[in-house]
Amino acid sequence: MQATQLTRRLAFAAVAATFGVAAAPVLAQAAWPTKPITMVVPFPPGGPTDLVARVLAQKLGEQLGQNVLVDNKGGANGNIGAMAVARAPADGYTILYNTSSITLSPALYKSLSYSVEKDFAPVALTAVVPLALVVHPGIPANTVKEFVAYAKANPGKLTYGSAGNGNVTHLGAFQFAQANGIEAVHAPFKGSAPADVALVAGDIQFMTDTINSVMGFVKDKRLKLLAVTSSRRMSLFPDVPTLAESGMPGFEVGAWQGVMVPAATPKPIVERLSAEINKALQSAHVRASLAVQGAEPLGSTPAEYGAYVKKELARWAQVVKASGVTIE
Repeated sequence: MQATQLTRRLAFAAVAATFGVAAAPVLAQAAWPTKPITMVVPFPPGGPTDLVARVLAQKLGEQLGQNVLVDNKGGANGNIGAMAVARAPADGYTILYNTSSITLSPALYKSLSYSVEKDFAPVALTAVVPLALVVHPGIPANTVKEFVAYAKANPGKLTYGSAGNGNVTHLGAFQFAQANGIEAVHAPFKGSAPADVALVAGDIQFMTDTINSVMGFVKDKRLKLLAVTSSRRMSLFPDVPTLAESGMPGFEVGAWQGVMVPAATPKPIVERLSAEINKALQSAHVRASLAVQGAEPLGSTPAEYGAYVKKELARWAQVVKASGVTIE
């Protein structure tokens, strides 16, 4: 009898342990989040990436019932913030609001302290901000064709600015110049804002900057907008052609954005966060807020975002190699 009772107790304990282990991930998933989430934006406050990130953070906070706090960790073309998240606990409470710069860095930096593919788990694509080809009003050109002709007639005399060496604003302009046989000097700045000011002042002559950075200058006619780099025209500027329409078929470059988390973050948390991001991007308020900034909402599954990142890593490796740019 005692042996039978002991056998039953052991069997019961084994079953309970089995169910306990099986239930643990479910309980962990259901419990997340139980405290505020930190969204690291690896660029300064007030910039084009920060503006979009804050719109999404606010909506995510409403949906999740927890504050999503934006923490700006700018520097090194986004690498300082990325490294901080790569080293953060993989518990879903520290997330990275990254941009296309994360796929440029592996090709640009000789030594990078993190691996995009090994140290991060992709969550979702969020938005893309098209670049705009803008020129100083003093440039005697009102179309891309006229500008290319003017630049070719003045080889080495024009300077284009960017938000920094190896930034997408730099490589976008480099591709444009290379494709059209334009000889121009590159002047890197510490962010879009000072580069835009220099362009308005006439210290530089052209740029491919994010549309939300230059929109105000274009509207008050302190800059001329010749084309956008998106695949189709923007609703905010329906009369402005794309570069693809302006003699560069298939050309498309955008400052895309997304969310990543430390690689070991539990899959249920990654999937929940992805679902919430996609839900937020469907919100009428979020879409309207992004449209005002010239940003287009995207959305994706973690797998789709991972495949996109892999494709972009290969693409920008080729562009960076052609540009000859390297950063210590």
